[in-house]
Amino acid sequence: MSDQGRIEMQSTVEPTYGAGIWHFATYVDRYATDGYGEPRTVLDAIKLAGKVQDLSVVDLNWPFPPGGISTAEVRDALAEEGLRPIAVTPEFYTGRFAKGGFTNPDPAVRREAIDLVAASAEVGRELGVDYVKLWPGQDGYDYPFQADYTDLWEKSVGAVRELAQRFPDMRFAIEYKPREPRNRMVFSSVARTLLAIEDMGVENVGVLLDFGHSLYGGETPAEAARMAINRNKLFAIDVNDNFRGWDDDMVVGSVHLMETFEFFFALHDADWTGVWQLDQFPFREDPVEAARTGIRTMRAFHRALAYLDREELASAQGRQDALAAQRIAKRALYRALAESETD
Repeated sequence: MSDQGRIEMQSTVEPTYGAGIWHFATYVDRYATDGYGEPRTVLDAIKLAGKVQDLSVVDLNWPFPPGGISTAEVRDALAEEGLRPIAVTPEFYTGRFAKGGFTNPDPAVRREAIDLVAASAEVGRELGVDYVKLWPGQDGYDYPFQADYTDLWEKSVGAVRELAQRFPDMRFAIEYKPREPRNRMVFSSVARTLLAIEDMGVENVGVLLDFGHSLYGGETPAEAARMAINRNKLFAIDVNDNFRGWDDDMVVGSVHLMETFEFFFALHDADWTGVWQLDQFPFREDPVEAARTGIRTMRAFHRALAYLDREELASAQGRQDALAAQRIAKRALYRALAESETD
């Protein structure tokens, strides 16, 4: 089959590209507690996001950093930059919830975490977002014998079920992660998260698959995506990269180029049409240029999907011929990457 024939077979619809608004924030770590770069509010971050060509949607932390910023102010800032809010991410993973949000042993603190998420869902309704992202980073444990695992599971499942039933018109996407800040997190893998969603018995809860979290957890991200898609539970994705030893949130494709291409192939092959969204932390890089670089790479992946000979790949996979399959994928990917440098 000719290249032209392959291109005509594939969809030419460009994906929508997005980013977490924190991509444009000021970062701190335990050494540079004064931060990398000047302090920025969410309104400052929105202005920076507006400078990134092809960036259409953003995921917003809530309460809006650093506090005291209204929903109306955020809505106006987004409109001025031509951006749409796709999600709100409630911050129930801060020091206040050090012993857990949904799993906190104090019923009052646990209720505070649930109510904070509920308040963020109300804000999401006002803004017209697609989903509320749940990242229960403090829900888990650190030591053997520290907690009753069944209790942690039931509290986590019950809290999300309560929220889903309280907001039946809103979708909730659980972002799983193996660890950090807890040594072990309740929603730590795609399989555990899907099992928890099954236990919830609600339709409006799904998975947000963070590519870096999947790598860090020892998964194959393309396989994890297939598992969620096959159950109609892949609500959203975040993409970045790392060295597998930590959640480095590096620029897309900077380390695991072939695995990232396979991830997008899995999405495209399953007709998944969600936003291709950045979750990068450019500590020492210019945030606007880091976002542009990430989107440029994702656009190359999209182009490579058009160049990929599906019949030839299916034949190689049917034989489990690893070398042939790699050769076919590399031929499409390297051509697209080379072309992206001249666009």
